[in-house]
Amino acid sequence: MLTSINLLVGFAANLVIALVIVRFIYYPVKQNKNYVFTFLAFNTIIFFVMSLLSSIELSVGAGFGLFAIFSVLRYRTNPMPPRDMTYLFILIGLPVLNSGLLNSSGWDSLVVANVAIIGVLYVLEQGWGFHYEQSQRISYERIELIRPENYELLLADLRERTGLPIKRVEIGHINFLKDSADLKIYYDGAAQHGWEDDAGVYLIYDEDSAE
Repeated sequence: MLTSINLLVGFAANLVIALVIVRFIYYPVKQNKNYVFTFLAFNTIIFFVMSLLSSIELSVGAGFGLFAIFSVLRYRTNPMPPRDMTYLFILIGLPVLNSGLLNSSGWDSLVVANVAIIGVLYVLEQGWGFHYEQSQRISYERIELIRPENYELLLADLRERTGLPIKRVEIGHINFLKDSADLKIYYDGAAQHGWEDDAGVYLIYDEDSAE
């Protein structure tokens, strides 16, 4: 049975870990205050509910089933990007883990598990040992350059216009009526860390609006 002091200490420890993950790992890469609220609110309520379930000896399986439902909930807004959904899952699982270790008095295991989680997230966000490409979609009007024999000229033109170190290009939809094509360009970003959402950034070139 949890005492009030143990519950308070466990809550404080869980909240500190959640704050470290959200404030110093998640937030510097993508500063979205709505998700910060969601992460910390979910983390807090789940810790107390799981502590209560354990203290009154209800099925832990029932608790996991409940929070599995929470983890797949989609708000009536735009779908969550994979990176944010991953953090939501971690911050849902974190209080489940911590409340279980708290009830078993496994403070050493609690410290090891939480430090390991923070360490893995930090390494992944820094991109240590990984090399990432960034991509953007553009609408391109020089349709004569999309021919295979003009590939190098196409790359040179795109590099000059965008100022990006473009490595390769994929050609999508071609509209001969408007003499335009949809291209997807790939390049190494200036900052090689953080997980970006590929579909979130687009560079559109419109010759008519540029004149």
